[in-house]
Amino acid sequence: MTISSFLRIRPSLSIVKTLAENAKQPYSSQTILGEHSALEKIRNIGISAHIDSGKTTLTERILFYTGRIKQMHEVKGKDNVGATMDSMELERQRGITIQSAATYTLWKEHNINIIDTPGHVDFTVEVERALRVLDGAVLVLCSVGGVQSQTLTVNRQMKRYNVPCLAFINKLDRMGANPYRVLGQLRAKLNHNAAFIQLPIGVESECKGIIDLVQQKALYFEDSLGLTVRQDEIPTDMRTECDERRHELIEHLSNADETIGELFLEEKVPTEQDIMGAIRRTTLKRAFTPVLVGTALKNKGVQPLLDAVLDYLPHPGEVENIALIEKKGKEPQKVILNPARDGKNPFVGLAFKLEAGRFGQLTYLRCYQGMLKKGDNIYNVRTGKKVRLARLVRLHSNNMEDVNEVYAGDIFALFGIDCASGDTFVTNPDLELSMESIYVPDPVVSMAIKPSNNKDRDNFSKAIARFTKEDPTFRFAYDQDIKETLVSGMGELHLEIYAQRMEREYNCPVTLGKPKVAFRETLVAPCEFDYLHKKQSGGQGQYARVTGVLEPLPAHQNTVLEFTDETVGTNVPKQYVPSVEKGFRQMGEKGLLSGHKLSGIKFRLIDGAHHIVDSSDLAFMLAAQGAIKDVFENGSWQILEPIMMVEVTVPEEYQGTVIGQLNKRHGIIMGTEGTEGWFTIYAEVPLNDMFGYAGELRSSTQGKGEFSMEYCRYSPCKPDMQEKLMQDYQISQGIVVDKKQKKKN
Repeated sequence: MTISSFLRIRPSLSIVKTLAENAKQPYSSQTILGEHSALEKIRNIGISAHIDSGKTTLTERILFYTGRIKQMHEVKGKDNVGATMDSMELERQRGITIQSAATYTLWKEHNINIIDTPGHVDFTVEVERALRVLDGAVLVLCSVGGVQSQTLTVNRQMKRYNVPCLAFINKLDRMGANPYRVLGQLRAKLNHNAAFIQLPIGVESECKGIIDLVQQKALYFEDSLGLTVRQDEIPTDMRTECDERRHELIEHLSNADETIGELFLEEKVPTEQDIMGAIRRTTLKRAFTPVLVGTALKNKGVQPLLDAVLDYLPHPGEVENIALIEKKGKEPQKVILNPARDGKNPFVGLAFKLEAGRFGQLTYLRCYQGMLKKGDNIYNVRTGKKVRLARLVRLHSNNMEDVNEVYAGDIFALFGIDCASGDTFVTNPDLELSMESIYVPDPVVSMAIKPSNNKDRDNFSKAIARFTKEDPTFRFAYDQDIKETLVSGMGELHLEIYAQRMEREYNCPVTLGKPKVAFRETLVAPCEFDYLHKKQSGGQGQYARVTGVLEPLPAHQNTVLEFTDETVGTNVPKQYVPSVEKGFRQMGEKGLLSGHKLSGIKFRLIDGAHHIVDSSDLAFMLAAQGAIKDVFENGSWQILEPIMMVEVTVPEEYQGTVIGQLNKRHGIIMGTEGTEGWFTIYAEVPLNDMFGYAGELRSSTQGKGEFSMEYCRYSPCKPDMQEKLMQDYQISQGIVVDKKQKKKN
């Protein structure tokens, strides 16, 4: 990219220069784009948190202070512009993040790739795939709300992908801000070995600046935009507390790091470099979490957070990325990818997100090894298809900037590639490497959907095809029994957002029906079966016999189906065993109790019989299905329902009302927590009873209450609910039978 084209794209160069001088770093298009940057000068970070913790506001400040944007806008701003990373019109109207957005910027000669993620549990897959490809993360916590339900989910996701993180306690300017309580929750609820590396100089309206415990300096953020960071001595009234907190920091570090532990035991005072080195080593191992403080909205604490990202989070060379070599009949071999940016190793990249852009499908990739140039050919390992790259782009929210080449550690995007989320790409077709894919949670809510106008069916089909490809948690299916089209997702908000997007982006208004819950059917006690499938109608017949036991799995496995072959001898020939399993799994798709899927069941095939002529794959498959039908008649069955972990935060005066509402919805109160006029209730409530709760909570708390929920587990439903589900299913089946009889007559 030439300097002239860079100036056209970047009208904010004056601010860039000002900030560059402050940070003593040269800015140019070359460094901005990160070409040929040393591996140590790159950071790939995600910003994750609970709803309304200030993720997007923080990202906006980071982009401003690094000179990426010339003016800051608010998430719910009055100027109708909205935050840079909330590029979708719906996001700006609602003031929430729906899709994760990628950008990159420069701070102190380091290239930082940033992904801003949503906070709502409904869009949890956006966080999941961002963390899969990032090297580090900033866990943002509200200084009033603290550790909330989605914080727990994000923490689990970081643990799953082994992502080191910094904690940033935001919103110090809010009424009721208490960062010390949040630190206690980090240790108690998330089990983090965490300690402050910064302290606030006052909270709420008295928030003046922060104290750096490592450098033992007070930092003040001058002017309204906080552009100038002034260092000063620690205020005299805070020196005792600073000494105590610094000692606490060294104590926590000594528990996780041998070097500082030895100094601590010898009662030597560690230097600033000793502490910084220990923080970095322990953070990379996820053995310690440094806690920073600030208020993004009031422009305090953002620059020290950027410094901490460079000092304590890993560069791509410090993260071990593993690919698998899969060969038929052999165990997959693990290969550690080489992240060197010299271009000598063959390219390996992972597609982690798909998006329909203005120029066709946009595929987001992370380069793990080697380099890629415009015009190169790449191969999809899963499909074997070869594609020639016409264009390579790097993203800044919804804007794209062309680049000629990308190296290991870069996050970029391609056009015109037909692939799925989680596909691995290589330049050498002989490399049978595949990266570990992305964990996709199962949807928990289904709703009936149909276009409001039948003429819009074409647009409806296009919208569904695009959204199901982009979002693996958004599913679409036609139910033959209820003759309805169903969409499934992670919650009501998730499906509501997609319905609105269909109307806005495809001019196709849709009608959503009452949500249907993903119930499951399971056995209560083991039940034996001995089923003979025998059919003779001239020519070759069908003969298969299966004997065994159908038994329930333990409670923690009540969402899976298991099949085991325990046959001895040749009564059931081995080539027919897969057909028995196929028959069992087909029956598992729809139970006979209420028409829902079977789960938490183990099919043990113990014995059987076959006929030398009449046995076939079809016969054994039908025998397995007949055996399941027999067990439905003879066994004891129950229906399971999804239980949600619900967290409700309300002013104290509404405590009794909210507990009464949750009890009415068959909720079990798991715990409560009160602080400074606010009350948080943790409860487990059946998902089927949670519909319409948002409206009820708002109306009963004058709009002050808020709640969030996430899937917890499956549990047996109430006997009256089971009876109702069974009756409804029998009536629906009866209607189908009546219609057939009328046709025959």
